Amino acid sequence: MDNFIVSARKYRPASFDSVVGQAAITSTLRNAIMNHQLAQAYLFTGPRGVGKTTCARIFAKTINCMNLQPNAEPCNECESCKAFDAGRSLNIHELDAASNNSVDNIRELVDKVRILPQVGKYSVYIIDEVHMLSTAAFNAFLKTLEEPPAHAIFILATTEKHKILPTILSRCQIFDFNRMKVGDTVEHLKSIASKEGIVAEEAALDIIAQKADGAMRDALSIFDQVVSFCGKELTYAKVIENLNVLDYDYYFRLTDHFFNGQVSDALLLLNEIIEKGFDGGSLIAGLGKHFRDVLVSKDPATVQLLEVSASIKARYAKQAAECTVDFLYEALKVIEQCEMQYKQRVEKRLCVEIAFIRLCQINELKKKA
Repeated sequence: MDNFIVSARKYRPASFDSVVGQAAITSTLRNAIMNHQLAQAYLFTGPRGVGKTTCARIFAKTINCMNLQPNAEPCNECESCKAFDAGRSLNIHELDAASNNSVDNIRELVDKVRILPQVGKYSVYIIDEVHMLSTAAFNAFLKTLEEPPAHAIFILATTEKHKILPTILSRCQIFDFNRMKVGDTVEHLKSIASKEGIVAEEAALDIIAQKADGAMRDALSIFDQVVSFCGKELTYAKVIENLNVLDYDYYFRLTDHFFNGQVSDALLLLNEIIEKGFDGGSLIAGLGKHFRDVLVSKDPATVQLLEVSASIKARYAKQAAECTVDFLYEALKVIEQCEMQYKQRVEKRLCVEIAFIRLCQINELKKKA
């Protein structure tokens, strides 16, 4: 039986060209390499799963390549590149600061820094989760970080920049990594699905991308999960079933009921949703996001804020044309009040039902007023 490799590792970028969603950062790093303007220390910061450690490894591989390509990409053929690809490079040192956060660990690192690289020009030290270092460890690291040997380059990676001492930050070039856009994630998932021989509906990949919440690694993990469930054909229906996501259709139908003042229909649909196992609090939060998406769909200037597939975007445009702005503003107020009350109420279903009734009364009350 073949050993399965998760997509996050199997399709991990190996060059700057293959990094998704971080064009500004990869361009800057490339230019620094081509112009021989390498800093002594870099700080890569941003949300989880967006490519911080991956870019650090690509950067380390590239600056040690003996036959650098004109576009600042590694050749993948020299001894340094082969050693890196095989995982036996002595020029790249990785330290997990979450489990190696003491002064002694940093002193060991400082001792290693003095050793010259055997192959290539630079010894690169990648310290992941650097915010986990103790204050004493940071202080022990300061002098070496400020005046390292010419062959040493430090790359610090963190998800929580605010926890790092200002004295450390002032010694680094800081690169802020972006959250992945839904569109970029969907395109990357399409590429992987094609390589794996998987037929995937765009709406299904859109759900995966939204569930990942801006983290490419999370998106690939979810992708592997739904492939295990669906097989070689990913459909929207199967994906929302596996991920326990409420179908967009419910939100569109509920909004129609609210706008038309159909209390009975709205409450019956609420009962159907609850019987499917969905939590009332999650439904209210989802409705708030839905009203927001309908609102931004009303104006061509803000429609770009809508991160959904083309087919769903068309439905939002249709509903935005039917609903008034006043209705949407009032609906968002009702949702906000319900969210604040929901956690405190004992009868949580009643809290949601009252919110639904108030949503159905918005247009009627305006007519009376």
